[in-house]
Order: sequence, then structure tokens, then C-alpha cells
Amino acid sequence: MGGIGIWQLIIILVIVLLLFGTKRLRNLGGDLGGAVKGFKGAMKEGEEEKSTNDQKSVANDDDNKDNSTK
Repeated sequence: MGGIGIWQLIIILVIVLLLFGTKRLRNLGGDLGGAVKGFKGAMKEGEEEKSTNDQKSVANDDDNKDNSTK
């Protein structure tokens, strides 16, 4: 009684197609895909930068320990 059925989704899709048209929806989909791709790339760069900084931090900690024991 409370869920959205397949027929309601089809009716909504038809209304959206009539309002915006296929060309505009295609452009919107392409823009959205590019934004998601850019976001994923930025997240990947952030993770690589974080792991590089973590490795440098560990190396600096090891150097500090070696210098303090001498």
C-alpha cells in the first residue's frame, strides 16, 4: 500500500521525458557522469597523497628514533 510500483515509475519517467526531452536528459546524464568521474579522481588523489604523507611520517619517526639512540 505504501511503496511505489513499476507503473508509477513508468508514468514519472514519461512525464520527465515530456518535460525535458531526450537531448537535454542526455546532456544532463553526461554532465552528471563527468562530475562523478571527477569526484572519484579527486578522492583517489587524496588517498594517494595521504598514504604518501603517512609513509613520510613513518620514515621521519624512524630517523628520529635512530638519531636519539646515538
